[in-house]
Amino acid sequence: MTKKLTSPHVIKQIMDEHNLRFIKSLGQNFLIDENTLNKIINEANLVKTDRVLEIGAGLGTVTLQIAKKAAKIVAVEIDRHLIPALKSNVSHCGNVKIIHSDILKMDLKNLVKEEFPEGFKVVANLPYYITTPVIMKLLEEKLDISLMVYLVQKEVADRIMAFPGNKNYGALSVAVNYYAKPEIVSLVPKTVFMPRPKVDSAIVKLKVRETPPVSVIDETLFFKVVKFSFIYRRKTLRNALLRGLPELEREKVSEVFKNADIDENRRGETLNIEEFAKLCNCIKTCLTNKL
Repeated sequence: MTKKLTSPHVIKQIMDEHNLRFIKSLGQNFLIDENTLNKIINEANLVKTDRVLEIGAGLGTVTLQIAKKAAKIVAVEIDRHLIPALKSNVSHCGNVKIIHSDILKMDLKNLVKEEFPEGFKVVANLPYYITTPVIMKLLEEKLDISLMVYLVQKEVADRIMAFPGNKNYGALSVAVNYYAKPEIVSLVPKTVFMPRPKVDSAIVKLKVRETPPVSVIDETLFFKVVKFSFIYRRKTLRNALLRGLPELEREKVSEVFKNADIDENRRGETLNIEEFAKLCNCIKTCLTNKL
């Protein structure tokens, strides 16, 4: 009989049986709510031919549900102490491969080549301390991903969905929207986790774009401009870029902003993605003409 892994009693039994403890530094908060679990699975829109990468498999709560609907799941778990319990809980599933590793240190392109040659989806219950690095690593490497479903802290979800002028708007907002179409599909209270975290969470769905919504000449420069615009968000765009882009000649800065039709005294937090693209392209043109 399959164990009900959303039951606090069952989780405690497994933890005791394997002599496990919750590791705070790894942000371990196990899901104990069937409704939230079902929402995650439903939002992944899984079909029998799907291949799925799960990050942070834990005891296998989400893993088991994915295994019922998908062709294959590769579950990555960083905590070596959890691996025996995880393997035991999914031992009856013939379509689950468990990898003990740090997702941030993995060669994802090689993983995709070996495990997901025909593309895949991503499902993850992400601890706060690695949320942004994980999301950006998967997006920036331009892997063949069609859909991502993340359970993240609500603060991160708000940053992803923020718009210009909003206090949560930042580099993450621009970057995620460059690569994907984000959506908050459900808010998740802190009461549905064991142990209970201090803040609420949200289920976020990212539909990966085939092409970005804006055209940029130099993608690396684009993200550099975005980054420094928010690192120095209390400064004007002019001063932020002079600090972040020493290769941009001071006497050329006003000309760049004039060509982009953007006021150089605005702050980065007021620019939308189209304006960032326009500004970046004008900077690139200026730098190219200098060469």
